[in-house]
Amino acid sequence: MHASSQPLSLKQVLFCGAMIVTLSMGIRHGFGLWLQPITQENGWTRQSFSLAIAIQNLAWGVIGVFAGMLADKWGAFRVLLAGAVLYALGLAGMALSPTPFLFALTAGILIGAAQAGTTYAVIYGVIGRQIPAERRSWAMGVAAAAGSFGQFLMVPIEGRLIAGLGWHNALLVLAAMVLVIVPLAFGLREPLRGTSSLARRDQTIMQAVREAFRYPSFVLLTAGYFVCGFQVVFIGVHLPSYLRDRGLSPEVASYALALVGLFNVFGTYIAGELGARLAKRKLLAAIYLGRAVAIAVFVFSPISPLSVYLFAAVMGFLWLSTVPLTSGIVAQIFGVAHLSMLGGFVFLSHQVGSFLGVWLGGYLYDTTGSYDIVWYIAIALGVFAALVNLPVKEGAIARPAPQPA
Repeated sequence: MHASSQPLSLKQVLFCGAMIVTLSMGIRHGFGLWLQPITQENGWTRQSFSLAIAIQNLAWGVIGVFAGMLADKWGAFRVLLAGAVLYALGLAGMALSPTPFLFALTAGILIGAAQAGTTYAVIYGVIGRQIPAERRSWAMGVAAAAGSFGQFLMVPIEGRLIAGLGWHNALLVLAAMVLVIVPLAFGLREPLRGTSSLARRDQTIMQAVREAFRYPSFVLLTAGYFVCGFQVVFIGVHLPSYLRDRGLSPEVASYALALVGLFNVFGTYIAGELGARLAKRKLLAAIYLGRAVAIAVFVFSPISPLSVYLFAAVMGFLWLSTVPLTSGIVAQIFGVAHLSMLGGFVFLSHQVGSFLGVWLGGYLYDTTGSYDIVWYIAIALGVFAALVNLPVKEGAIARPAPQPA
């Protein structure tokens, strides 16, 4: 199969990319709903489940770098096809795994690899290469908003599937649903490389990597994104169990996660819009500081369904609004030729944070009987991320002019 020589239209890129992110991110945001059914039926500890999801996030980050390289070189189409198949196999494996080890391989490695090939880094690479710079931040915000809508849409569906079919069959249904990514991937088959000047390559992969990691602003962005991963994955996976421990019904957790997704639709879209007009580094600092304040107020206030829903709405507004801003800064600094790969490196830091957030949540709960320490860490990290994003330089990196042959 060969790529078309015709450029992709804005509507085509946004529709297919948004639908893929809706499915891929929507399904993963509901994994916290499976923590108690799986651990209680199998007699596993919460740490066993948390370790598998932590491995998933780490695998997503590590494999995402290589998925980005392949997408930059060969186009997103083939990467998306492989990711969809791995996602279906991983979900089926989650349903059928009899031991924590096999669960870690399927829920962890397989689904982590699948997410590397079906989420933001790959989709944003297409957006960066196919959409002009003046509309890029907005388009990335639309794609991120789609992932948020996926959470709003899919988490209640997953909760109903678990209640109606049992957790085993619910995972098998999701395995079939995720294969819808395959036909959508055909809409993101990119033009032949020679047809666009946006993705012109003046660097090898290794030159691009060395340049990025020697540039302080890239390192600061990467550090801030670590915090994003720690916060959102800890909350996404452990909030349902935290609320159950505090005496609230499972429906409160499902509605809270759905509210996170709903308000994130607005937060990510607005972040993309504002990123085209205001300094992205300042917006990122405000988002991280806002998260720290929201978590502190939630943890130190009396808990009730109303306080949970208010927390979910505020956190939802700030949830993935970091994504279009961070990716937009990377594109502004380094260009789009290696955007999926460089975005993959930044996202690897995010996933290291995700690994620690979800694993520490399970480990410290099993050790202390409480999530309190992890909440305090999340607050402190939010302040840290706000500070490290302020010095970031958003302008294009200065490169020596190419020498004539």
